[in-house]
Amino acid sequence: MSEEEQPLSGKARARLEVNTPHPSVWVRLLENVFPKTPDFFALLVEQCEVMSQSMEALQAFMESGDPEKGTLVRELEKQGDIVQARNFAILAKAFSTPLDREDLYRAITTIDMIPNYAKTTVREIEALQLAPTAQMVEMVKILKRGTDALHRGYVKLAFDPLGAVEDERLVQQSEHDVENCYWQSLAALLDGQERAQQVAASAEGDVELRLLSNTLEIFRHRELYRHLSNLGDEVALAGTVLYDIMVQV
Repeated sequence: MSEEEQPLSGKARARLEVNTPHPSVWVRLLENVFPKTPDFFALLVEQCEVMSQSMEALQAFMESGDPEKGTLVRELEKQGDIVQARNFAILAKAFSTPLDREDLYRAITTIDMIPNYAKTTVREIEALQLAPTAQMVEMVKILKRGTDALHRGYVKLAFDPLGAVEDERLVQQSEHDVENCYWQSLAALLDGQERAQQVAASAEGDVELRLLSNTLEIFRHRELYRHLSNLGDEVALAGTVLYDIMVQV
């Protein structure tokens, strides 16, 4: 055992305690009466990290169809719930906050909604027995760009709040882009000529059954496209909360 690893003797510990500065009685009293303000900037950034990981896992699931990636999305959503609950508890107990309490509550809530939507996206794909399409992958990529910008914006709040202006703009742009992608995907899905060719080319069952199958496929895909469009709305809402906080700092 090296000299540094040797346990301290009683006298050595006593000397260490005497020579180690301790807060005065008044300092300890003030800390009890006026507790330190929690670092909500760091708490929100930690929540954003879980959000970013969940969106990354969702994109990987969409691109590969790997069920393990879907399981990871679910696990990250649970982790996000734990972080959200902790942040709510800290907010409830905080003597003072650096920002408006309502805005902090909205930030905690809107960030957490994104992993929730990522999880329900996986659930819908599995329940509707869909294979992710190129349009779905593109929509998730756009949304991932938006949540990456949201994450960067929250990171900058503590040291460069004005630097988050461009990130917030990119968040709102992602919602606009995913909405355009949604309408383009829906238009392609409802292309009558394309659908007629698919029905004619199918060899499964009679014409009525092929038409029914094709119609159900339209509804299943439309449901998923709409869900991703709604996720874009949630990302935009989180960006709006970021902006509201940014102007206070």
